Amino acid sequence: MEAFVFGAVVPHPPIIIPAVGGDNLSKVEQTVQAMRELAGRLKDSGPRTIVLITPHGEVYRDAISVGTSPRLRGDMAAFGAPEVVLEYENDQGLARALLRQCEEAGVRAVGVEVDHLDHGISVPLYYFQQAGLDCRVVPVGMSFQSRQELYRFGGCVRRAAEDLMVRTAVVASGDLSHRLMPDAPAGYDPAGKEFDSQLVQRLKAGDVRGILDMDEELVERAGECGYRPIIMLLGLFEGLDFAAEVLSYEGPFGVGYVVAHLRPESRRREESWPVRLARETLEAFVRTGEVLPPPKDVPEEFRKPRGVFVSIKSDGKLRGCIGTIEPTTGSAAEEIIHNAIEAGTRDPRFPPMRVDELEGLQYSVDLLEPEEPVEGPEDLDPKKYGVIVRKGWRTGLLLPNLEGVDTAEEQLEIAMQKAGIRPGEEGVRIYRFAVTRYT
Repeated sequence: MEAFVFGAVVPHPPIIIPAVGGDNLSKVEQTVQAMRELAGRLKDSGPRTIVLITPHGEVYRDAISVGTSPRLRGDMAAFGAPEVVLEYENDQGLARALLRQCEEAGVRAVGVEVDHLDHGISVPLYYFQQAGLDCRVVPVGMSFQSRQELYRFGGCVRRAAEDLMVRTAVVASGDLSHRLMPDAPAGYDPAGKEFDSQLVQRLKAGDVRGILDMDEELVERAGECGYRPIIMLLGLFEGLDFAAEVLSYEGPFGVGYVVAHLRPESRRREESWPVRLARETLEAFVRTGEVLPPPKDVPEEFRKPRGVFVSIKSDGKLRGCIGTIEPTTGSAAEEIIHNAIEAGTRDPRFPPMRVDELEGLQYSVDLLEPEEPVEGPEDLDPKKYGVIVRKGWRTGLLLPNLEGVDTAEEQLEIAMQKAGIRPGEEGVRIYRFAVTRYT
């Protein structure tokens, strides 16, 4: 059973509730219809608990707040509709598990005993209740921590749900720019429209990195309240394939309202046998300190001694790469186990891997063929062959088919730099080797 079943981005203007909006409801018809559609999809996904992230609850500069009160109540009394009342039970077990996960991951979060639900939570809950959804709620207040820490919080939510095997939906509540028109609530700034356009397009494309890297000045000038909750939501999808569908976007009152459904599609991209071995090895070592033995189902091609390189990337950037030109163990499988741990914890260019980094890493495993001597660049092909340069005790190696390395001359230059060999030195021996790359 999957634990994380549904993700969404929703606005929270009280005016979209009929008892509040009255005659103005027709001006936000797109948003109302999209909220009804989203609520129906949410009900069909069958969550037992909804984690609702709000920018208007208990918001702290240096810590995310997690509601722990057993009973939760919201209403629209402050907006002229006291008859609209929402009462929910808190999933205290999930709230406690979430706080534990945050502590283990080094994400600053605090439990708060506040039983009143702000409008950032009450407005979407109104639509979920209208759809007939009966579940528990964990209210979460965003914070002003770094984007990366907010993103990591999403991973903590997912791990907490998985630990308890609770079918969980996560909803980021927030409006986009409040500065779309001259009479907008926060005044007008042309950056507001640009911010909304970029964010909506990147949501549609599932461009997580693009959202995380949005220009700080643009975000500030937009006068929004949804950017940080959205980052917290996106952290749940680390390492997952997902489909993002924007159901509506409009800004009739100078504030941007977006409704989007983010649907997890698979636990993990399909991976080859050696990559699975490398991943499981490193995860076990980082979590427990134990070195896994070779599995019993080792394919024939990994039973013989081979040189192996294990490369690890995070968000497309190198996070560790260690390998052996000649085998140091009795089989390629053992070599993968050894080098996966080395790449993740002992590459001198990077700090050792932390538990909270493990989700979403990208691995590749290269099995090296025996090297053969060559005369010079004319015998090399950087897309097909790796290269080794040697002079005395100095050795430099470069794997084939690396991004940004397009010519044999570039390949040789980088390998010589790694070996500490100066251009023009005599007596340099050059070798090439083929690899089989697994992803």
